[in-house]
Amino acid sequence: MRPERPIEEGTVLWRPTRAAVEATRLSEYRRWLQEGSGLDFEDYPSLWRWSVEDLEGFWRSLVEFLPVELKGSIDTVLSSRRMPGASWFPEVTINYAEQALATSKEGTAVIYRNEGPERVELSYDDLRSQVARARSGLERLGVTCGDRVVGYLPNCPEALISFLASASLGAIWSSCPPEFGVDSVLDRFRQIEPKVLIATDAYRYGGKRFDRTADLASIVAELPTLEGTVVLSRNESFPQSPKTISWTDLLSEPGALKFEPVPFEHPLWILYSSGTTGNPKAIVHGHGGIVLEHFKQLALHADLKPGDRFFWYSTTGWMMWNYLVGGLLTGSTVVLYEGSPGYPDLNRLFQLAEEEEISYLGTSAPFIMACHKADLKPREQFDLSKLRAVGSTGAPLPVEGFEWIYRHLKKDLLLASISGGTDVCTAFVGSCPTLAVRAGEIQAPSLGSDVAAFDESGRPVLNQVGELVIRSPMPSMPIFFWGDPDGKRYRESYFESFDNVWCHGDWIKFDDQGRSVIYGRSDSTLNRGGVRMGTSEFYRIIDTLPEVTDSLVVDTGALGRDGLLWLFVVLEEGEILDESLATRIRSLLKARLSPRHSPDEIRQIAAVPITLSGKKLEVPIKRILTGTPIDQAVNPGTLANPEALESLLSIAGQ
Repeated sequence: MRPERPIEEGTVLWRPTRAAVEATRLSEYRRWLQEGSGLDFEDYPSLWRWSVEDLEGFWRSLVEFLPVELKGSIDTVLSSRRMPGASWFPEVTINYAEQALATSKEGTAVIYRNEGPERVELSYDDLRSQVARARSGLERLGVTCGDRVVGYLPNCPEALISFLASASLGAIWSSCPPEFGVDSVLDRFRQIEPKVLIATDAYRYGGKRFDRTADLASIVAELPTLEGTVVLSRNESFPQSPKTISWTDLLSEPGALKFEPVPFEHPLWILYSSGTTGNPKAIVHGHGGIVLEHFKQLALHADLKPGDRFFWYSTTGWMMWNYLVGGLLTGSTVVLYEGSPGYPDLNRLFQLAEEEEISYLGTSAPFIMACHKADLKPREQFDLSKLRAVGSTGAPLPVEGFEWIYRHLKKDLLLASISGGTDVCTAFVGSCPTLAVRAGEIQAPSLGSDVAAFDESGRPVLNQVGELVIRSPMPSMPIFFWGDPDGKRYRESYFESFDNVWCHGDWIKFDDQGRSVIYGRSDSTLNRGGVRMGTSEFYRIIDTLPEVTDSLVVDTGALGRDGLLWLFVVLEEGEILDESLATRIRSLLKARLSPRHSPDEIRQIAAVPITLSGKKLEVPIKRILTGTPIDQAVNPGTLANPEALESLLSIAGQ
């Protein structure tokens, strides 16, 4: 039997039918614009251009088209386009929880699953009732508008209920998953001085139970601003104290489901940068910006509707959890999963998709590539007839990942490769349900996202790699960083490279149709003798070697000086890095990339160090290898596998 030929970047893998295109909410929006405003767009690129050229008209139209309840005048959309400093809808009030829990929503709101047999299903009525009880409990603990409520919780219904109850009061939510170490939690929560902590004392992952009683006690002891702690106990008992109550106690009294009307830019939640070095940036997003951005992204780009079942694998420490719960805005069912995506094996999420009839399954590019490497064939094992879209983010998805999805998962679905970030809590390039999916490419820029690739002179370029920038404000950009009163850290993070232009820190290439390819972080670029490329291109070549299961590449060079190109490889069980394999690796990279990208040093490691959100530790390791002290380059508490970092540095002679 002849092997199937590999596909090339840009090959069309899926195209929606005419009937499918007409049935999308995006097409409904285009028809609405034409009928109500006489705006007629021949294709998606022309619609996108209008959305960024008439920014005020676009966002006002979304408020009118989508079932968004803003109280007050929407005449003024933007008081200023200056970044930072843009101010949205200054004359309106809103509340995120009110939008998510609107009484018009019916049916199933939440499904919860874990590694065991437990299953919880909540209707919208059930969710409204429990949020009202939690809101009442928070009020008894003294929580008012503007207070911080923090969660040390897994991806479970209680985390969602706590967030919505906090938002309903105008309190500000922030969360960390229980796998975070004590120092990592305190680095985040101490900054924002929380009034109430809602926490678990145990969690399960990968078939194992992890007790967090001692860690929880340490966290509480180091947060002096706490006036109350609520424990979701999974042990037989939990430490009693005058300021500690159980989750059952919090929900013990019914209450009215009320919603505090807050200004459009009132803080909703606080997210954090990866925090691999120094204190994590405490990024504050507003109620209105998140409502509009997530509603737009999930209704128009993901095409979610009432009755859909929306899943994205995440923990409460990754922005994709916040994105996932936004599915409630569309009236969809959000599916929460607590546990490992690889337990008892990599088929777990596809089994879940069958059992819960998931419509939209979101995961990470590394997970998809792990399935590709393992030669999984889920469509031969599971009924995926309800699955119509797969989301991928967290890292660039190479051509081989696209190919695996359509060959071995399902042929007829939208593969939504999206890219954005914690900073804006959304995707600024991603999926479009009316366009074809092409191998290795992100379909389009998101509506209202004025993205471009800039060269070093700050000029937009097409068909060549440049810095990913955003040229106009987006409503979900941070309203400020907590603890940054003069905005200095905010400006330094995004606006030092180009005036009045957000520089995101990724390499990207756009074509003239808006399709794009992400090449990785610009601060981890491989620049060898003037030949510059992103790390994703390197990994794509290395991943073709059957012996290699994972890899990490680091260039220790800098502007004006050469350095070593290090390659660390994880090999299949039983394989060793001998001279023959090293030679084949170098020959492959010379032939497929360039002779200048042949590694100076190749080392075998047991595992690639990654953050708790699954990102490879490229930049911190580069800093360590170029002389930065380890404790200044990386916080071990932010790592999923700190022992992997220790091992790698030992192997590298550090």
